[in-house]
Amino acid sequence: MKNRIATFLLMACVAFSATAQKGQPKKPSSPKLKLNVEQTTASGLKIKLLQEGKGPKAESGLTVSVHYTGTLMDGKKFDSSRDRGQPIKFKLGEGRVIKGWEEGIAMLKVGDKALFTIPPSIGYGDRDMGVIPPNSTLQFEVELMEVVEGPKPFDVKGKDTLTTASGLRYIIVEKTKDATAPKAEAGKTVNVHYTGMLLSGKVFDSSRERGTPFQFALGQGQVIKGWDEGIALMQVGDKMRLIIPSELGYGANGAGGAIPPNATLLFDVELMGVQ
Repeated sequence: MKNRIATFLLMACVAFSATAQKGQPKKPSSPKLKLNVEQTTASGLKIKLLQEGKGPKAESGLTVSVHYTGTLMDGKKFDSSRDRGQPIKFKLGEGRVIKGWEEGIAMLKVGDKALFTIPPSIGYGDRDMGVIPPNSTLQFEVELMEVVEGPKPFDVKGKDTLTTASGLRYIIVEKTKDATAPKAEAGKTVNVHYTGMLLSGKVFDSSRERGTPFQFALGQGQVIKGWDEGIALMQVGDKMRLIIPSELGYGANGAGGAIPPNATLLFDVELMGVQ
């Protein structure tokens, strides 16, 4: 069950990729929630508010943290973040979860608990998901734990841009004041917080949204060339912006639907640790 969420809720990335490429569908109007009253939206989602919170509202573009338990209509549990002790985090409004979740979570405030009854048309449809049979109506008891604003780009105004022989450009945003801070070196394991952006400023990935730094062995080809070179310039506590040309990034192939071919990429990075 540890990775069940990757199979279920996040499976929507594949299912709705065509929708994502065409832009988000028009958001349907939603009824105002009333405590312990089941209400039905235009899409067929049934939602019952079980507990009313007082925190900020979930909105498209913000990262949300949600605890949930998913069951079939016969009561059989197929997944639960509470069993793992770890809520799911995702950015709302990007098609990363099933449509019933996108709609339902956007109606909640932090502290709200609700019961979603999701018909197949906004769930998994006629796909066989193993423990979820085709054309299943699903129930999710959810609690909105947190709403987090997206990471803000580093302020690089007035700072020098340096260039290496490979064509990598970088800006030192903040240099550690500890001269003895560990240095990133090939063969060592590094922990890096990052936000990746296109030149337009659009964020395509961020460890900060997930709340967990990215860990990898430096200089072993586990990341793109621009990362192996750029992170090796850092000490723990340093913050930099890496400006990575496509030949040091994902080249002519791009990466999925998020990074186009031949894209120059911006990464705001902070070296958190070296082992």
